[in-house]
Amino acid sequence: MSATKTITFTLNGEQVTAEIAPHHNLIEMLQNQFDLFGARESCGQGICGSCTVSVNGRAVSGCLYLAAFADGAEVVTVEHLDADGKLDPVQGAFIEAGGFQCGFCTPGFVLMSKQLLDEQSDPDDDQIRHYLSGNLCRCGAYPEIMEAVKIAAKKRNKRESGI
Repeated sequence: MSATKTITFTLNGEQVTAEIAPHHNLIEMLQNQFDLFGARESCGQGICGSCTVSVNGRAVSGCLYLAAFADGAEVVTVEHLDADGKLDPVQGAFIEAGGFQCGFCTPGFVLMSKQLLDEQSDPDDDQIRHYLSGNLCRCGAYPEIMEAVKIAAKKRNKRESGI
């Protein structure tokens, strides 16, 4: 018999509860209990970025982050970025620049790019590369991903300045 724990947290803006086993990671919980499949477990070691989820405003590797740690936290997944039926500027920029091929890594890159732009409104190439260095794209879409971040920065800066 497995011991379980009930946790309560905010998921994509809504208060939710989940029944978890102590060994479940955040990705397992999000997929199995909430049908959220944007973040995906790939390497299982926290080095590829495919499992990126935002917890309390910071990106975490969902494959390493125990679901129990989400108790009381604010969890945001890539599915929540298109609020009110409009894509987030980062999502739109990835489409515009073709910053994906197979799309497996894209949710992680989108969340990390959003966090980067929340911290630095106009990053240069070195800052983008450094910030996204924990995300891997097996298809090699790195030039398009770089371009997507630059486009998103311009869109966000225009939006914030009212242009």
